Amino acid sequence: MEEFASWRANGRRYTHRGHQIFYRDDGGGAAGTLLCIHGFPTASWDWHAIWPGLCDRFGRVIAPDMIGFGWSAKPRNYTYSIADQADIHEELLREHGIARVHILAHDYGDTVAQELLARDIDRRAAGDESLVIESVCLLNGGLFPETHRARPVQRLLASPLGPLAGMLASERAFTSSLSGVFGPDTKPSREELDQFWTLWCSKHGKRNGHKLIRYMSERRKHRERWVGALRDTKVPLRLIDGLLDPVSGAHMVRRYRELIPTPDVVELPKVGHYPQVEAPTDTLAAFLDFHATRVAPRTT
Repeated sequence: MEEFASWRANGRRYTHRGHQIFYRDDGGGAAGTLLCIHGFPTASWDWHAIWPGLCDRFGRVIAPDMIGFGWSAKPRNYTYSIADQADIHEELLREHGIARVHILAHDYGDTVAQELLARDIDRRAAGDESLVIESVCLLNGGLFPETHRARPVQRLLASPLGPLAGMLASERAFTSSLSGVFGPDTKPSREELDQFWTLWCSKHGKRNGHKLIRYMSERRKHRERWVGALRDTKVPLRLIDGLLDPVSGAHMVRRYRELIPTPDVVELPKVGHYPQVEAPTDTLAAFLDFHATRVAPRTT
């Protein structure tokens, strides 16, 4: 398993709208390209525990830190949006000449994946195969605004006090809130919490929390498009969910089963909001099983 400092040292960068975007690009398997999309408030480092297994399976595994997160640029005067984050992923794929891709997403990244899936539906309808999504696997996330149970700190960031709250937030408050979404028996270690805090605070990132949190209102505004993308897509789709997550756990799974035709769901009963961190072995197994049983093989 790669170390925290090594993850950054082995990363690459490209430019989006004049800003540097950090990303990891590895691989070695034969199953095409996998795009990993992280959540809020963390970064691509979230995937490190399952990274070796992903790279054994896929020829390329690409995982950027979205703008405003991790080791990517965190500009102060910037309009952060889900559409722009989706642009970052599409630009990165096209820059590398990748026309077909599988997606693994988590949390905020689920919403980005929903927008990418909606674009995929639009392109297919137009006969455009310049970029084709071949499968999508989602981990815990706010797929439906009506089931998203925001944490107190998220509600505070989204309020008029958000700018001040973000600037004044302490490490203790941040780590306490983040630890609260993990399962009772799968809490992050002190070292992991320090890493999450470093990713959030580097480049004065916490000053933008009130801007990044606008994704919650975006989910409500674009609900029809993003929920419709899950409902209408023809590509293989699986949800892997930690049921003890207070934000998007068992209650979100129930809604998923109500709204999504022939839902493919793997439930992790003892896990919270971060399955890939809390139960990496089970999460990787469920993901690889999805590709072994539901996704048509492709080697290019």
